[in-house]
Amino acid sequence: MRQLTPPSRRRFGQGLGASLALIAVPRAVAAQDGPRIVTVRMSRFAFVPEILEVQPGDTVVWVNEDLAPHTATANDGSWETDPLETDASAGIVFGAPGAFDYFCAFHPHMKGTVMVLGGSG
Repeated sequence: MRQLTPPSRRRFGQGLGASLALIAVPRAVAAQDGPRIVTVRMSRFAFVPEILEVQPGDTVVWVNEDLAPHTATANDGSWETDPLETDASAGIVFGAPGAFDYFCAFHPHMKGTVMVLGGSG
């Protein structure tokens, strides 16, 4: 039966050096690797964060962490989530740049703004 021998220091060092070199290889990272999903929590009768910045094509997902139902409803009525019960979520894709103010249809004091920036660059 053949015995396994420990690697020599030189061989171990070569393997370790090669492994460390792979870690240090830079990866080309874009400012944004495509559309993102960004979460807004409905918590303690507030939208968290209240003001959110996203890029065109991003999806904003609202998650209800309260016991009461909530909605995210555009001030101008152009979009709305269904009523969200506890732990439910819904998303809206934002395409065009602009400021989109919204509120909860059940609790109008809950207000937020989605700021869609002018694109990458």
